[in-house]
Amino acid sequence: MPNNSTTPQESEIDISEAAEALAETRQRLAEIPAEIVVVNHVMGLYELAAIHLSAQPPRLFEAALAIDAVACLVEGLEGRLGDEEATLKLALDNIRIAFVQIKDAMLKEEEETA
Repeated sequence: MPNNSTTPQESEIDISEAAEALAETRQRLAEIPAEIVVVNHVMGLYELAAIHLSAQPPRLFEAALAIDAVACLVEGLEGRLGDEEATLKLALDNIRIAFVQIKDAMLKEEEETA
């Protein structure tokens, strides 16, 4: 059984400190241009797709969802992603190609073992 020996005062301090830290984080985030935050999220989704594609066996459904999310942002926000837009478009093209190659290889392997 875990030792839950915090007092109500300590819990209130922890909650207060957490709320203060959250407020500070929100303030710092508000100072960053939205374009940079969106690009960062796109790259996170790209990495998520790559992780699922490189899994053994590849998780195509999950990879496709992440790739589609990248596409929604990159293609849907065309002209609004700043200097990184060309890089994001190239990354999207590359992850799509990788997806097709991996899916084709999996289908070929299934046919050979059938």
